[in-house]
Amino acid sequence: MLLEDKLGHYLQKKYPESHTVQNNKALYDYAVELKQNYLKNAAPIDKVIYDNHLTVDHHALGLNTAISRVQGGKLKAKKEIRIAALFKNTPAAFLRMIVVHELAHLKERDHNKAFYQLCEYMEPNYHQLEFDLRVYLTYQQAQKAKNL
Repeated sequence: MLLEDKLGHYLQKKYPESHTVQNNKALYDYAVELKQNYLKNAAPIDKVIYDNHLTVDHHALGLNTAISRVQGGKLKAKKEIRIAALFKNTPAAFLRMIVVHELAHLKERDHNKAFYQLCEYMEPNYHQLEFDLRVYLTYQQAQKAKNL
C-alpha cells in the first residue's frame, strides 16, 4: 500500500476522527478522566504534558516517570506522564492508545502479560491500534523522505 501510494487514504478512512486535546491542561484532564474510569486505585498523576523531545527517532512516544524529592523527613514521589508532541496531530484513537499505555505503567512497570491485559481492559482494541500507529508512523516517515 505504501509503494502504491494508497496507505494515506487507507489510514484517513480508517481513522478520520481528530481530537481537540491540543495543550497540556487538556491532555492532563484527558488522562485523569481515563484514569478515574479505569484505574481509580492507582497512584495519582501529578503532571501530564506533551514533550517535544520525545520522538520516533529516540524510540520513545511516551514516558512515565516518578520523580522523588525529600520534603521534610519524608520522601515524596510525583508521577509524571510525557507524551510525544507528535500526538497533537494524530487521530484521536492513537492519542488514546498512547495515554492508555502510559497509564497502564502506573500499575505495571514492565511490558508483561498483566500490562497488556490492563491496556486491553482500558482500550479493547489496543493491539490493533498499536499496530496501526506503527503503520501510521511509517507512512509519516515515508512522506517526509518523499518531500526532501
